[in-house]
Amino acid sequence: MYIFYVFIWLSSLIFSFSTAPPTVRIIHSGHACNIEEERYTERVYTIREGETLELACLVSGHPRPQIRWTKTAGSASDRFQDSSVFNETLRIIRIQRHQGGRYYCKAENGLGSPAIKSIRVDVYYLDDPIVTVHQSIGEAKEQFYYERTVFLRCMANSNPPVHYSWRRGKEFLSQGSDKGVEIYEPFFTQGETKILKLKNLRPQDYANYSCIASVRNVCGIPEKNVLFKLSNKTASPTIKLLVEEPIVVNPGQSVTLVCVTSGGEPTPTLTWVRNTDELSKKSRLNGGTLTLPAISMEEAGVYSCVASNNVGNPAKKSTAIVVRGLKKGRFWITPDPYHNDDNIQIGREVKISCQVEATPPEELLFSWLKNGRPLRSSERMVITHTDPDVQPGTTNLDIIDLKFTDFGTYTCVAALKNGGIPEVSIDVNISSTTVPPELTVPRGKSPMVVQEGDTVDLQCLVSGKPKPIILWSRADKEVPMPDGSLQTESYDGVLRIVNVSREMTGTYRCATSQYNGFNVKPREALVELTVQYPPVVEPVFTEIRQGLGRAFTLNCRVLRAHPSKVLKYEWKLGTRLLTMGQFDQRDETDYNVRALNREGYGEYTCEVTNEAGVGACRFLVTGRAYAPEFYYDTYSALWQNRPRVYGFKLQWTQQNPLSVDRIVAYRLGMKQTGQSRWWEQEIPMEGAIAKGELITHNLTELIKPEAYLVRLTPITRFGEGDSTDRIIRYSGEQKSFCLCSFEDEAVCMFTQDKTDDFDWTRHSAATRDTKYTPNTGPSSDRAGSKQSFYMYIETSRPRLEGEKARLLTPTFNVAPKSPYGTVTAAPTYCFGFYYHMYGKHIGALNAYLRQKGHSGSDSSLWNLVGNQGDRWKQAKVNIHPIASFQLVLEGIRGPGIEGDIAIDDVTIEEGECKDPPPNSKYRCLMQWNIFFYSLLILLNLVMAF
Repeated sequence: MYIFYVFIWLSSLIFSFSTAPPTVRIIHSGHACNIEEERYTERVYTIREGETLELACLVSGHPRPQIRWTKTAGSASDRFQDSSVFNETLRIIRIQRHQGGRYYCKAENGLGSPAIKSIRVDVYYLDDPIVTVHQSIGEAKEQFYYERTVFLRCMANSNPPVHYSWRRGKEFLSQGSDKGVEIYEPFFTQGETKILKLKNLRPQDYANYSCIASVRNVCGIPEKNVLFKLSNKTASPTIKLLVEEPIVVNPGQSVTLVCVTSGGEPTPTLTWVRNTDELSKKSRLNGGTLTLPAISMEEAGVYSCVASNNVGNPAKKSTAIVVRGLKKGRFWITPDPYHNDDNIQIGREVKISCQVEATPPEELLFSWLKNGRPLRSSERMVITHTDPDVQPGTTNLDIIDLKFTDFGTYTCVAALKNGGIPEVSIDVNISSTTVPPELTVPRGKSPMVVQEGDTVDLQCLVSGKPKPIILWSRADKEVPMPDGSLQTESYDGVLRIVNVSREMTGTYRCATSQYNGFNVKPREALVELTVQYPPVVEPVFTEIRQGLGRAFTLNCRVLRAHPSKVLKYEWKLGTRLLTMGQFDQRDETDYNVRALNREGYGEYTCEVTNEAGVGACRFLVTGRAYAPEFYYDTYSALWQNRPRVYGFKLQWTQQNPLSVDRIVAYRLGMKQTGQSRWWEQEIPMEGAIAKGELITHNLTELIKPEAYLVRLTPITRFGEGDSTDRIIRYSGEQKSFCLCSFEDEAVCMFTQDKTDDFDWTRHSAATRDTKYTPNTGPSSDRAGSKQSFYMYIETSRPRLEGEKARLLTPTFNVAPKSPYGTVTAAPTYCFGFYYHMYGKHIGALNAYLRQKGHSGSDSSLWNLVGNQGDRWKQAKVNIHPIASFQLVLEGIRGPGIEGDIAIDDVTIEEGECKDPPPNSKYRCLMQWNIFFYSLLILLNLVMAF
C-alpha cells in the first residue's frame, strides 16, 4: 500500500507542530425515517417512537478530543436522563416522544475553542384516536319545534399533525357530501381535533361511525381508527352510590363503597379517586366496588366515583369517609389575668386549659376529675367548652378564689361519643409547689468550645412545676437548626448535636413553651457554641515532575482555620524534618529547592497545626515522564505488502517533554487482543524531544486480521514514566482521504494561482444572492446542506469570456513503497472531487497534475464543457506521480453571467479509481480542514517571531 506525505516544508512543520484543535461531525446509524436540512440550523433526524436512536460523533484533532453528548429543548423533566454521555456513540433504545429535542456533541482537547455540532431529533408517533359525543337539544316556547344536534369529536395525539377522515358505515363523509353533515375543526384546537356535526338528527344518522387518524404513513406509521355506534339509545352516563353520607368508621375497620350505573349508552366505565389523587396501594377495586381494608386515619377523605362512556360529560358522585380518632393532648396553666403576677396564689383565680384534636370534632366529649373523682361545674369550679379565644377541641377549668382545699391533681379526660376509641387523659397538679418556669444556663456551659466532628450537648436548666417543653432555635431565626428545621423540641432542656460541623458555630436560643406549662411570657436563655477545626490548606495534593539539577518552590497556603492564631508549620521530606516555623502576618509558607538531586525525589509534606488539629499540603516530586499521546489522524496509517501480514504507522507526541529529564527511549509493548503474551522492544531517541513533535515508528509483521493492544512508556534516567495504550485494528477496506470540503476559511491550505485572471470564491448557499443570476450555481453544498461551504467561480461582470481561475492543492511527496526509501515504480492514486456546472453560459472545468521538476508543463487529467444540469456530480481520475506534486482545478468563464461553476469534497484515494458511489447524503469527515488551518496559524506565528 502506498503512503504519501505532505511536501517537505510542510512535513517539518508537522513534525514540530502536530497539535490541532478538535473538529466534529454528527452522523447517524440508527433507524432514521428521514434526514432533512434546515436553512439556518443543523440537520433534523426523524425517527419513529420505539425505534433505536444511534448517533455517532466523528472527531479529529490532537491530542485526542474528549467527547460529551448533551441534550436541550426536550421535556423539562428529561434532562438527558439527568446525565451526559461521554463516548462517541449516543444510543437510545426504544426512544420515547419526550426524548426528542436538540442533541449536542461537544469535543475538546484544550486547544482553541471546543468544537460543537448539533442535530435535532424529531420523534414521530400516533396514538389511538378517541371519539367523544356531545348533543344539544333546543325547544321553542310554543313547543312546536324540536331540534337535536349531535357532535362527534375525534382526537389523537400525534407528531406530525394528524389527518382525520370520517366514515359512516362504509361511506366516507366529506364536507358537502350530505346536507345533514358538517365537518370542521374548532378554531382553538386546529390540527388536533376534527368534529363531525349531525344537524337535526335523522333516522339514517343512527349508524356506525369510524374516525380514521393518519400521519400519511410517515416513518411507516399505519393509520388508526376508532368505531362509535350512534343509536337512539345513546346517552351520557348516570350513577348511584349505594352508601350513606357521610361514612364514619373506627380505625382498623373495612369500608366498602358501591357505585352502580343507572344509565348511559354505551355502557360506562367506573373508576374511583380520592381527593383527586390515586387510591392507597392496599385498596381493592372490583368494577364499581371499592374496598378499603383496615382503614387508617390517613386514608380519610372524599372518595369520588366517576363514570365515563365518551358521551357528554362524565358523571361523578362523592362521599366522605371520616375515621374517628383522638390525638395531640396538651395543657397549660394561666394565672389570674387581672394581676401582674405569674405565680399561683391563694385567693386568686387560676385557669387550667386542655386541648385535644378529635375526628369528628362534634363527637368530642370532655370530663374533669379531681384526685380521681368526677368534678362538676359550680360557682367556683367553672367548666367551659366554648372558649372563643382558643382552638376548637379545648376545655377550660376556672378555679375562682383558690383555696388550700383546691390543691390536688386535676385530670382532663377526652372521649368520643359511642366509644370505640381509647380515651385521652391529661393530669395537671395544682399545689403550693406549682410555680412558673425559669430558665438558666449551667455554669461552664456557655460558651461551649468543641472540636469539629464531636458530639455536643447544649443545656438549659428549667425550674418550676410543671416543667414545660423547651423549644430550641438559632438566635438568628432565619438560620435552620442542625436537623434542618427552624425549631426543635426538648423535654429535658438538652439539645444534642452529633458530628458537629463548623457551620454550626453561633448562638442558640432555648425558650419555654406555653404547652404543658404556664401560659405566661416565655422564658429565654442563650448558649454560645464555638466549633474549632484544623487548618484548611491548599493544595491538598499535587504532583510535581522535575528533572535533576533544577530549582523549584513548594507553596502551602492556609485558607481558613479556627482558632486562626498560633499556627505552626513543619516541612518534611518523608519522615525527615526540613524546616519549621510559625505564621506571622502571612497565610502561606514556601520551601525552596535550589538544585534537585536524586535524594530530593519523594513526598514533601507541609503540616500546619492549631489547637484543633493538623492540615497538610502534600507534594509528590518525581522525575517520571508524562504519558505520550497517540496521534489518531495519521493518513494511511495501515499498509499491506504481503498477503498475510500488514504494517501500521504508529505516531505520537510527548506530553510536556521539557518538564523532566530528556527522554532517552520508549518501551514499546504489544500483544494480540485477548492474549496474555507481550512483546517488548526499546525505541531509542536521539536528542531532546520538542513539545508537539510528531514521532513515528512503523509496526511490521502484524498478522491479518488480528487487532493489537499497543503500550508506549517513556524512559528517562529517572526510570520509566507513565504509559498509554491504544488498540490497532486491521481494516482491509480502502479509505478515501478527504483533502478538503472548504468548511474553514483557511480552505485547507489550498492556494489561488497568482498567474490566473481571477480567484475561486468560498461560498455558502444560505447567503447566496440569486437576485442577478437566478439560473446558475448550486442551491446547497454537495451533501445538501445550505449552511456548509463550497468553492465556485463568480462569472458576473467584470469577468470576461475565457478568463481563468485556478485553485492549487498543497504540495505532496510520493511515499516510497520499499522499506529502503526508494521509489520502485510510479504509484497510483485516485483523485476525486464533486462539481456543479449549471447555467446556459457554463464554460469549462479542467483538472491538471503539476509535478516538481516539470515546470510549465501541467498534465491534463480531466476536463468538461457546458451545462451539466442543476445537480452535483462526482469526477474521479487516476494519477501516477513520480515526484512531489500538486493538483490544479481550473474554471474558465463562459459567454455570459449564467455560468457559475462550483466544486466540493476534494479527495485522494490510494489505488485505482473504482466506480463512483451513489450520491451520498453524508460528507466525509474533514479531519484535515482544521489541521491545515492550525498549521497556517502556527506558521504565521513563526513568521512573526
